[in-house]
Amino acid sequence: MFVPAGTSIKIEGSPWTESDLQYYKLDLMVAELKEETSSALHTKDTAEQRSLHKCTDSSIEIPLIQLNYSPWSSCLESMEQIMRQQVTGDWLEQWDVQLRFQEWFRALLRQSDPKTETPDDRARLQSSIRYIGDHYDQTITVDELAADIGLTRASYTRQFKKITGKLPLEYVNAVRLERSKQLLQLTDDRIHEIAQNVGFSSEYYFGRRFKQYAGISPGLYRRHHRQEVRVFAPYLEDFVLALGVKPVLQCSHHSWGRQHYLGLDDVPEFDVSQQDAQFNLGSVPDFIMLDKGYKTWNLDRFEQVAPTFYVDHIGEDWRSILKSTADVLGKVNRVQDVIGAYEDKAMEAKGRLEQYMRGQTVAFLRISASDITLYGDQQGYVGPVIYQDLGLTPHSRVQQWTRHERRVLIGLEQLSQLNADHLLITFDTGNSAKPGDERELLERDEWKRLPAVKSGNVYEVDFMSWMNYGVISHGKKIEDILRFMA
Repeated sequence: MFVPAGTSIKIEGSPWTESDLQYYKLDLMVAELKEETSSALHTKDTAEQRSLHKCTDSSIEIPLIQLNYSPWSSCLESMEQIMRQQVTGDWLEQWDVQLRFQEWFRALLRQSDPKTETPDDRARLQSSIRYIGDHYDQTITVDELAADIGLTRASYTRQFKKITGKLPLEYVNAVRLERSKQLLQLTDDRIHEIAQNVGFSSEYYFGRRFKQYAGISPGLYRRHHRQEVRVFAPYLEDFVLALGVKPVLQCSHHSWGRQHYLGLDDVPEFDVSQQDAQFNLGSVPDFIMLDKGYKTWNLDRFEQVAPTFYVDHIGEDWRSILKSTADVLGKVNRVQDVIGAYEDKAMEAKGRLEQYMRGQTVAFLRISASDITLYGDQQGYVGPVIYQDLGLTPHSRVQQWTRHERRVLIGLEQLSQLNADHLLITFDTGNSAKPGDERELLERDEWKRLPAVKSGNVYEVDFMSWMNYGVISHGKKIEDILRFMA
C-alpha cells in the first residue's frame, strides 16, 4: 500500500491462518546533508515538510494506492536486504542503500501502474529467452537484456536463473555452443569460422569454452561424429555398448571378474585392479572415457595416451550419462530410442508386479566375507530401479536405516530385524580369503530365522549386473525381478 501522510488504514490478517501478520513500514522523508558532518546523512522533519505532507489541495494530493510486486519472494528479498543495510554510519553505504531502495521502489511502482499493461515477469523473461535464441550470434549483455524488459540487472539475473537454471551469460554461451555442435556435425567450416558464426570473438576462447561445456575439443567432437571411435571406457561399457559402439577393451577386476552380462566375450580385458597395467600393442584406444571412480584405479595416468573425457554426472542420473556419452561419440540419434525402450520395459514390468506383490516388502543385501551391506531406496545401483521404476515396497528398515544413503553396513542384530517378505542378495568376493568365505552367513541362525529365508523368498543375483549403473544393467535387474517375483 502507498499511503499518503495523514491517512489512516486498517490491515487485518486472514481469518483462516493463526500466524501473526508481518509487515514492513517505510516512512518517506526528505534527506538533508549538513555541511558540518559530511560523514553521515541526516533527516530533518521540518515544519515545512510536515505542512507539505498535510497539503489538502486535491490537485496534488496523492491517493491511497494498492501496489503489486511479482514475484513476491523477490520483493521480500530486496526489502530484507535494504533493512539489513540501513543501519550504517558510512555515508557511501547509506547512499548505496538509497539507490537500492529507489531501484526497488521504481520496480514496485512500474509493476503497479494501471496505465502500463505489462505481461508478468515469466512472460517477459520468456520473450527475452526467445530473443537470445534469435540473436545468439550477436553481442549480448545482461544490462541490455534486463533493460529491454524493464527489470533491474539483479532482478533479471535472479529470475532468469529461477526459470532456466542458468545465469544469463551461461545460458547465452550454452545456446552458442549447442549451435556450434550442429555446425561441427553438418558443415566443413573451419573452427574459427564456426566460432565467429555463433558469436565468439576468437577461436581460442571458443575452443576453451567448448571443451569446458562438451568435455572434448571441437575438432575431436567433429571426428567422432564422422568416423567410428576406438574407445576405452572402464565401467562405462554399459553406456557405450547401449549406443551401438563396441569398446576396444573391457575392464575387469582380479576379484570380481568382468561384466559377463554385456556379452563382450571377444573383447580383450584390462584389469583395472593392477595399478600399473598398460595397454597392449594393438589395443591402444583413440579415446578414453572415465567416471568418478577413476582415481580408485589410477586411470588418469592415461591422459597422455589419448584424449580423455570425464563423466561428471552421478550414477543415478544414468540418462544424462547416456546423453553425454552419445554426444561425445557421435550417437545422439540413438539416445531417445534406448531410453524409450527401457522405460517401456520398466512400465510393463511394474504393471505385472502390481498383480503379484501388492504391498509385500523387499530388501537388497550385498554380502561379503566381512560385511553385510543394505542398499537404500532412493540412491545407488539398486534403489532407483526396484523401488522407483518398478514400484516395489521397501521394507521399513530400509528407509529407516539408510536415510537416503546409497548403502549402510548392518550387523547380525540389525539383520535379525529385517523381516522383509522378499530378499534379493548378491555375493561380493572382493575380500574372501578362500572360495566360499562370503557365503558363511547363510549357515548362521540369524539368517535362517529370517521370514524371507523360511518362506523361500530369497533370490541370488549376478554381482556385476546389479552392482553397475546403465541401461543394460538396469534392464537385467528388471528381468531378474520378473523371473523371481512375477
